Amino acid sequence: MATNRRWLALVAIALATFMTYLDNNVVNVALPSIQRDLHLTISGLEWIASAYILVFAGLLLVGGRLADAVGKRVAFLGGLTLFTLASLVAGLAGSQEVLIGARAAQGVGAALLTPTALALLPALFPDPRERATAFGVWGGVGALALAVGPFTGGYLSQHASWGWIFLINVPIGVATVVLTLASIRAEERGGRRRLDLPGVVSSAIALFAVTYALIEGESKGWTSGIILGSFALAAVAAIVFVVIETRSAEPMVDLSYFRTRVFTGGLLAMGIWAFGVFGIYFYTAIYLQNALGFSPTGAGAAFVPMALVMAVVAAVGPRIEARFGVHRTTAIALGLMAISLAAISRVGEGSGYSDLLPWFLVYGVGGGLLLPLVNVVIGALPLQRAGMASGMLNVSREVFGLLGITVLGAILSNREHAATGAELHRYLVGYQFSLVVAAIVIAVGAPLAWFTLRGTRSSEPASAPVPEPVLETV
Repeated sequence: MATNRRWLALVAIALATFMTYLDNNVVNVALPSIQRDLHLTISGLEWIASAYILVFAGLLLVGGRLADAVGKRVAFLGGLTLFTLASLVAGLAGSQEVLIGARAAQGVGAALLTPTALALLPALFPDPRERATAFGVWGGVGALALAVGPFTGGYLSQHASWGWIFLINVPIGVATVVLTLASIRAEERGGRRRLDLPGVVSSAIALFAVTYALIEGESKGWTSGIILGSFALAAVAAIVFVVIETRSAEPMVDLSYFRTRVFTGGLLAMGIWAFGVFGIYFYTAIYLQNALGFSPTGAGAAFVPMALVMAVVAAVGPRIEARFGVHRTTAIALGLMAISLAAISRVGEGSGYSDLLPWFLVYGVGGGLLLPLVNVVIGALPLQRAGMASGMLNVSREVFGLLGITVLGAILSNREHAATGAELHRYLVGYQFSLVVAAIVIAVGAPLAWFTLRGTRSSEPASAPVPEPVLETV
């Protein structure tokens, strides 16, 4: 029975992960419908899209630390409840102020929920083989949610109402709460830690500031006072955070962990993964609509085959990783992603979806092979710091993902303005060049991953000691 409940707990974690990842991009396709119904200003429209990711990214480290300090089950249920209630308010919102506030509240809930969901897995699955499978399922669900988001947003706003892109979370959230209560019980109190309030505040300020600058830099101008000021504030807050953590008796983040080669190398590899995945989704979706004439819903659906491949490969990835080694698997994964981006960059005005699909699938294989690395990164730190490890991993993913969108967007815009010819031709010049840059960045990550992850034990060893779990099933 305990074994069955453990896998039931995995279902709850997978559902929670799917909801939070879905809300990263589900709203973008529905924005025109929201603008019409609520008579939004341009500023209001931007903040509906940005409020969630701004708060989410800014509080991820806080969420991870709270999971370690107050208990993973408490943090998970708290984040899940807040996210579900905020989704209900967002779906019923009748004004832009209410909707923006609800989106920000969703971000707070997701910042608690996401790192805690990932941190629960090592505690629930102490057996290395079961843990590797659980991480594979988690990675597959997350990959699927990234692609299904635009399709879901487009379909619901077109055939039902934009409010349903949020209301759909309510029954899922309620079911997840029930599953959680039935399958997971709290840790012993002795495993909890004091909250490092100065570290919490300084880290949140740094992440809020850098996330705001990355989101608003293109529209407000990268050299504008508010953007340069945001980057400066982020740098100052980050320095203050480091000083606080080096002097704290019980730091929020033990900076000595960054001297662990597998932890730092794994964070870098997952960040590069996010750089490529976020970039290809965002700008290729525009290409599909502008060049190939896809509807927003069709553009979202075009990514589903890639996401399905990524999900399947992520589920079997731990076995491949165990057979060939972490460093080889990660390097090959990044290599496949780089090759596929380079090939997609050659697709032009006369091309069709059939020219893209094979390379989408190759990209899916590479992305899926990389996802089991999450297990290795989380396992590099002590089990009682799994929440913080998860928070750091998610921060890497969000910040590098935003960099993928903003840096590639700036390159695309620059090349587009420098090109001549029709508008579509100029966009394609910038789009193709930005993909080449993305391919180079990801390709550089392959030898870095090989070096930093050498000698790392796979996430599914043949035999390994089973640690005492902190969390138990009911």
